[in-house]
Amino acid sequence: MKGLIYKDIAIFFKSIDKKLVLIVAGAIILLMHNTGAYAGLLASVMLAMTIGMQNVMSFASDEKACWKKYQLAMPVNAVSVVTSKYISVVCTLAVSLMGSILFNLLSSMVFRSFDIVVWGVSMAASVIVPIFWTGICLPLTYWFGFRSAQTMGVIAVIPMFYFIKYFEDGAGFSAMTNSIHSYVLAAGTAAVVLFAISMIISMIGYNRKK
Repeated sequence: MKGLIYKDIAIFFKSIDKKLVLIVAGAIILLMHNTGAYAGLLASVMLAMTIGMQNVMSFASDEKACWKKYQLAMPVNAVSVVTSKYISVVCTLAVSLMGSILFNLLSSMVFRSFDIVVWGVSMAASVIVPIFWTGICLPLTYWFGFRSAQTMGVIAVIPMFYFIKYFEDGAGFSAMTNSIHSYVLAAGTAAVVLFAISMIISMIGYNRKK
């Protein structure tokens, strides 16, 4: 399985679109300019969304290459193939987490503001958002193909957009500070449960493919 995980992680990095990087970088700079002390949080969410999308996009390469035919000729089963995908997603969370730390550090230096709660929520979001994203989109990829997952990924941007606007427009973070820990805990628990269920559904979907 180590080889499969290495393959998936290598594809993740090799398939990164330079245009996407430029667009995301521009969006993050704009967010950091407009959101002040919460810049690190919003930038972390944006990066986490990108990591989730990139994972789904990179897994489309298996579908295009008809990986199922190659897998049948190799000493690996469907469980190993799907499990390696999900493990590789967990591995890429390190990129999202490191990015969150960097953005919050930069934000703290620029705006001379350090809020441990903002840092904590930012790092939690950097892990939870990609897990939710792939947890929803990967089963769609295995059952209905990459296009359906791509469509769902576009739809998933909408609530994220409103989340960002919520902070930009004023009330935002200060209005939910007292209950933020319970929100993060609930979201984290839901993400883990969704991820586990998603993997089982993906295995069933992969097994039914010819």
